[in-house]
Amino acid sequence: MAVSSSTDDSVFRLSPRIELFPLLHGSGDVAQEVRERLTGRRFDCLAVPLPPSFEHPLEDAVLDLPTISVIVQPERDQEGAATVNYVPVDPCQAVVMGIRVAMGEGIPRAYIDRETAVVEPVPFVSPDAYALKRLPYATFAAAMVPTLTPPAEGSQQQARIAWLAFQLHQLEMEYEQILCLCHFADWPWIRQAYQQRTDYQTPALDFGRPERYLVEPASLYFVLGELPFLTELYERRRATVHSDRHLSIDGIKELLLETRTRWQTGHDAEGHTVPTWVTPQLLQAYLQYVRNHALLDRRLTPDLYTLVLAAKQMAGDDFAVRLLETAKSYSYQEIEQRHVPHLSAGLGQFALPDDQIVRAKNRLQGTPLAWRSLSLRPQPPRRTSRQWSYLWNPHRQCSWPPEDSKIESFHTHVREQAKAIIGADLAKSEKFTTSMKDGIDIRESLRHWHQRQKPGRPQRMEIYVKEIPPARGNVDTVIFLFDTPGDPEQYSWQATWYAEHAQESTLCFYATPFLNNMIAPGIGQSRYGGALFIFPPRAIPDIWTDEALGFARTLEERLIAAGAVHSRETHVALVTPVPPKARWRQIARQFDRRLVPIPLSRFSGQMIDRLRRFHVLNGHEIRSFAAQFIRE
Repeated sequence: MAVSSSTDDSVFRLSPRIELFPLLHGSGDVAQEVRERLTGRRFDCLAVPLPPSFEHPLEDAVLDLPTISVIVQPERDQEGAATVNYVPVDPCQAVVMGIRVAMGEGIPRAYIDRETAVVEPVPFVSPDAYALKRLPYATFAAAMVPTLTPPAEGSQQQARIAWLAFQLHQLEMEYEQILCLCHFADWPWIRQAYQQRTDYQTPALDFGRPERYLVEPASLYFVLGELPFLTELYERRRATVHSDRHLSIDGIKELLLETRTRWQTGHDAEGHTVPTWVTPQLLQAYLQYVRNHALLDRRLTPDLYTLVLAAKQMAGDDFAVRLLETAKSYSYQEIEQRHVPHLSAGLGQFALPDDQIVRAKNRLQGTPLAWRSLSLRPQPPRRTSRQWSYLWNPHRQCSWPPEDSKIESFHTHVREQAKAIIGADLAKSEKFTTSMKDGIDIRESLRHWHQRQKPGRPQRMEIYVKEIPPARGNVDTVIFLFDTPGDPEQYSWQATWYAEHAQESTLCFYATPFLNNMIAPGIGQSRYGGALFIFPPRAIPDIWTDEALGFARTLEERLIAAGAVHSRETHVALVTPVPPKARWRQIARQFDRRLVPIPLSRFSGQMIDRLRRFHVLNGHEIRSFAAQFIRE
């Protein structure tokens, strides 16, 4: 498809000396276009759509980048509430990028916006600027013109536009080549006011004095146009002189990889088993989910809510919380040793250094932000968790029934798998005669492919069929070894649990101490290292104190020995990440039992990780509210 002729940059030309360049605020893609425009052409003046009173504090803050600041201007109190307007000194703001490049290239700057005592922001919903990766900027701008509405009669926007047009007339008498930055909502009307020489109003003289503040790192998300993590990537690419052309999408991939690294490092630092089930295949499905969700929202790039929602649904609350923390991180924001005052930002609010909460209006407002709710359960602080552990009653503990149901269902599935393996060992193959038996044995048929037929007979392939007789015996004992070799210091909690009803198994296990990981009052979280299930349930001695099993030297050997002693069937299913050791088989033969090994890798890593994590409740009454704290 041919590119439209509107790609000609004459659409931006206001006069032989002035080029009017429309912007979308808070977009790294648009900031790149401004940078390329200033470095690719010769200009001797940059017209900035901000009042002159912002010039000195703003340019001082630009020189201090990548540290993020805001230039705050107080306004007259409205309806009894203190109000300010501000300019975010954000590397991904197109206006800030223009000032930054102009200062580096030695291009004079002219601040031409109208001074006002009270700012009246104009809401503006814009298309996704990622389309600029495929469209020329002129085509993108021309396509937006039919959607723009003229300013209301007598509005502050109309007065600003008339003043901007007057200032451009003033500048072209002094400079030869001027690049004027303006917002898309003002672009056609500035052209109209310039051509018609619209009358203007004198600016207000009672405006507040702008001051610079640093922004607390935890609240940067409410100030920056892009995610803080992506803004940091833009600054890293700038420092290393690498291309950032496609960073708005490639940065999402880097965000995922960094989140996975921090997630795994966090598990390792806390002494937990490092999860490995967030695989490249899962991340590929995650990115496809995010893309589809963004398209449903009529956008090309996802917002933070979409990223966290997809992480919660595909990788769980832990990963989603870690992604949220990573997306809001910005390592360049070090304000501890700075003498500049700092503030905290919220959605349309600032908390000033004197603890005063004020309404805040952004002069460079990008895509409007709105609160959206998403239920996430973060881990409690370590100090709080320790306090909960002191309140534990050691004489009352029980399991969480939904987790019991899940692992019992998995245990039943493994028993069926073991029975199938036992039957497969008894399978026989024979030539096909009159019955297909249990199906064609393809492997045996191909093995005899080379055999010649007798002379005088037509050449044909001999077909072999297989016969699988009914499995002899049953499987009533299943042993799971999740972590081999099991560390007695890590899995210091060993217990035998008896069934509450006939549909539960007798359970013996070694696991991490749940008191070290209290997630709520009366709720502790543990992690299986190994477990033994006996079904139908029956009373057995506690295997961890039974002297008859004293010959077992390791945790795994004690589980296998207990399974061999208490199993009523010949076969014992063993799910293990490693091949069964000779010592394990020897223990089973000692009690006339046979191990049926099943590789742990046969099952999903994500499912295994969730099954290994279980919760212990301090009494049956805790079950009434446990669902509020236990993450599925």
